[in-house]
Amino acid sequence: MEIERLAIVGAGLIGASWAALACAHGLPVSAYDPNPEAERRFLDHVERSRHQLAELGLEGTAEVSFSTDLERVLDGAGFVQENGPENEAVKRKLLAEIDALSAPEAIIASSTSALVRSAIVADCARPGRIVVAHPFNPPHLVPLVEIVGADTGIVARAAAFYRSLGRRPVVLNREMPGHIANRLASALYREAVHLVEQGVASVADIDAALCNGPGLRWALMGPHMTYHLGGGESGIAGYLAHLGPSQVRRWQSLGSPSLDAEVQARIVTGVAEEAAGRSIAELEQRRDEGLLALLKARKLVSD
Repeated sequence: MEIERLAIVGAGLIGASWAALACAHGLPVSAYDPNPEAERRFLDHVERSRHQLAELGLEGTAEVSFSTDLERVLDGAGFVQENGPENEAVKRKLLAEIDALSAPEAIIASSTSALVRSAIVADCARPGRIVVAHPFNPPHLVPLVEIVGADTGIVARAAAFYRSLGRRPVVLNREMPGHIANRLASALYREAVHLVEQGVASVADIDAALCNGPGLRWALMGPHMTYHLGGGESGIAGYLAHLGPSQVRRWQSLGSPSLDAEVQARIVTGVAEEAAGRSIAELEQRRDEGLLALLKARKLVSD
């Protein structure tokens, strides 16, 4: 089925970001949210995101509409992007409703950062056409989409759809809580909290150590390829042979921190100091401007 319209279910920040991306690629969007007051915030965020995408040369102006009528939004949509609350019971009910109302050939994609697919599709009549498609926020700027599905054909079609929107899909061979990227991020954050707990450095310096060191390399290549280059002419085999033991020693010294009230308070205080009075909106703008600059730089490298 050729996808001629994208249905967005859940018109929060993630839904609006997806809508802006599809619109910029010339794909019409219909969005659903049960809260009628969500429409203004949704359309405002779509417009801001479209301006950002225009800086990347994506200037499509396909129609974006909003409705509180789920059946109306799903009617005729070839692809459904669900972005409901991160709650298993809510998602199970919502996906079952979407499954019942959508065209039989439509693909349904659920955005969840930690829930497993087998649980959230349990009440669906046609679970095979439902995939987990987890983006990183904001999805109109961050290319990653993690896909989990049971039907290889549906997974391939979903991956092709996301590639048509300029995304970088990765496919999991089996479901895993947190998928790939959030598990990697959680492992890193656990050690960042451990360093705070142990008083090794300030919150700001821990963040700076990542952003000004490995974070720069990780924007271009992942840990395996990074260490492949670290092995010199022998590549990853040489690295593992000569420096693998030092990795093991570091693993053995990694912490399992608590996240009790005292540690939380130290993190909150440290983040406030690092933010230096800047609001969430100001920090988001700074993040998005940085992401745009990185995406432009990566494009120059790939070209």
